[in-house]
This record gives sequence, structure tokens and C-alpha cells, in this order.
Amino acid sequence: MRLVLCTVPDEPTAARIARTLVEEGLVACVNRLPVGSTYAWQGRICEDNEVLLLIKTGASRYAALEARLLELHPYDLPEVVAFDTSTGLDRYFAWVESSTRRG
Repeated sequence: MRLVLCTVPDEPTAARIARTLVEEGLVACVNRLPVGSTYAWQGRICEDNEVLLLIKTGASRYAALEARLLELHPYDLPEVVAFDTSTGLDRYFAWVESSTRRG
């Protein structure tokens, strides 16, 4: 399983991307969390409210997920950071794999 982090500018964008990814079978689940972000961008320090997506997908679906995120995302350079997960509830991992296998 892979856990992917991705920030988006607002809740409507987060909901649209999350639903699309689940409907297309690229992911099993997306959690949406409001966050405050401080970052350097184009020579400035920026502070914005964003929504952090916690995306769960099967390892074999990561490349397709990344490509689709880039199509759906409004930022020029979106945060897309993936973590391989090796420890967790086996039944949950199996659910993620089976949910993303249909895609």
C-alpha cells in the first residue's frame, strides 16, 4: 500500500479530486484535513490555508494516480509525496488493494 500526501487550495477542490480518484478506482480512500501551510515559493515566504489529502492506494496504482493528480490539480507544482507502507492492519491493506484493483 502507498500513502500519498497532497495539498490543495480549498475544500471544494479537495472534495472534487477525492471523489474523482475514488470513482475511477485509483484510490480506496481519501481523508481531507484543513491545514495551515508556510512555504517558500518564487522568492517569497507564503502562508495559506489549504486542505491536506491523505490518499490510500495500492502500490501498483501509484503511477496512474500520480498522472491523474497532475491532471486534476490546480497548482503549477503540486505536493505529491508517497510513502510505502509495510506495517499495518492486514485486512485494511487487503481492502485498499482490492478497491484499487478494479481501476
